[in-house]
Amino acid sequence: MENEIKIQSMCAEDYNEVYALWKTIKGFGIRSIDDSKEGVERFLNRNPSTSMVALLNGVIVGSVLCGHDGRTGYFYHVCVAKEHRKHGIGKAMVARAMEALKEEGINKVALLAFRKNELGNCFWKGVGWTGREDVNYYEFVLNTENITAFIAE
Repeated sequence: MENEIKIQSMCAEDYNEVYALWKTIKGFGIRSIDDSKEGVERFLNRNPSTSMVALLNGVIVGSVLCGHDGRTGYFYHVCVAKEHRKHGIGKAMVARAMEALKEEGINKVALLAFRKNELGNCFWKGVGWTGREDVNYYEFVLNTENITAFIAE
């Protein structure tokens, strides 16, 4: 059927098309090492069934990197091409990734959304996620060459 969205597991061969999509997402943060082809392939090798892409007529219009540590699932880089938003694509990808996590025995999912990412924060609140006020998020950078570049708004 033409114009039907297909949600499927992301594979390493999807990287170039997914990366090109990421570069179009305003306010998106892309890390120089973690989001390189090698970094994403490493992530997908550890998490072969939980990351998703959305295809429309064979073209990737959405993606979500999803993995877990054996206890908690994590979403990274959930996005849909601007011209295809508000049609349930993001919600469908997230639901499929959550199903994949449940199949692997994972019982909760977490994500980070930049405070300035109004679109992302509205999406997550709109699909029933709640922000936590009872925890602080900390990180320690092990490799200072892994720089986040933000796509201009």
